[in-house]
Amino acid sequence: MDAASEVRVLSRLTWGEAPVERFLRGWRAGNPRLPEVELEAPDLDDVRAELDAVAAAADPDDPLQAFVRDTAQSYSTAVRMLDSMGTPAFTELSVELYGRPGDGVPGGRHTHAELAERLLDNTDDLRAAGVVSEEDLCLTADTVAAHLTEAFSSFFGDRAPSIEIDPDLASKAAAGASRVRLRGKTCFTEVDVLQLREHEGFVHAATMMNGRSQPILTCMGISTPRTTLTQEGLATFAEVVTHAIDIARLRRLALRTVAIRAALDGGDFLDVFRVFLEGGQTEDESARSAMRVYRGGDPRGGVPFTKDLVYLAGLVAVHSYLRKAIAEARPELVRRLFAGRLSLSDVVSLDEAFEAGHLDDSGFVAPWATRLDRLGAYLAFSAALDRVDLSMVSLEAPL
Repeated sequence: MDAASEVRVLSRLTWGEAPVERFLRGWRAGNPRLPEVELEAPDLDDVRAELDAVAAAADPDDPLQAFVRDTAQSYSTAVRMLDSMGTPAFTELSVELYGRPGDGVPGGRHTHAELAERLLDNTDDLRAAGVVSEEDLCLTADTVAAHLTEAFSSFFGDRAPSIEIDPDLASKAAAGASRVRLRGKTCFTEVDVLQLREHEGFVHAATMMNGRSQPILTCMGISTPRTTLTQEGLATFAEVVTHAIDIARLRRLALRTVAIRAALDGGDFLDVFRVFLEGGQTEDESARSAMRVYRGGDPRGGVPFTKDLVYLAGLVAVHSYLRKAIAEARPELVRRLFAGRLSLSDVVSLDEAFEAGHLDDSGFVAPWATRLDRLGAYLAFSAALDRVDLSMVSLEAPL
């Protein structure tokens, strides 16, 4: 599916640093103005036609071909989204690909927005007590690159991805099979290094490498929009299970969901910026976070890009999926999550293909996912704690 390589959703939506810096200068001068960004919709009509033809030719009764069909359809939807930049249709298609804050949490009684609000409420007092604080230590992108190069060389050997510094990158990092990019002119912390190792390296780079090495279904090595929730959820779960996440990071993920809801409700760029700022982020990070929400949309409000929902929503989905896999004694599903860029449902629908050897699950797997006795203990205890009602617990009363 060479056509998929032409879609490149995130790179086509990137603003660059200039609009963010202009906004911050105005904000600090007491005269904030909404960013003005002109993005040109790419001409991808031929690409979309090719993707639609691939989807139509696939046999839906064959699991491998059904995977190809779903992948092609996902990219076709992404093309239509890019064609609609700046309009309400852009957000509608973004919701189709990535979801909305009001969607229900699988297996739960709450929406993603309600879960995000609860996480923020539960950590507000910790922030007030100084537990959530900005670290004094500032590591440069060059220093972080050196740390990651060492870690990746140890894990991937001679297939380790290179580290590149990109001054215009919207996120702190972005991973592919052969390189991991870091945002330049950014202050990183020691916790960031751990997060980037687990999230970008041992999950994102690993799943892409493994997918490209598949004997038949090499399209498992491309970053399909429909698999984004699972991939980001798996990468964020890796942070949690390896203790590489801190409260500031968890709040940041929750704030993204709350900010997208505010944008959908009509909030403009400045309103969304204030959501992040009042949530405890710095001015620089709040502006960049608001930019992420409005990539491809309309900073005047109501037309956001909903992709940033997938971090918290995916974390919950993957956590629940792994709990279910362990509870039903299906440990092979853990390893298969790393076989390529898959959705959670793909791992099960492709079960026979794995068993028959048509798909390979022997590639790179993050260390935590190979220690099933430890992972199983963590997930089993997590499931048991769901039955504890903290409103019935008192710190003063003896337990």
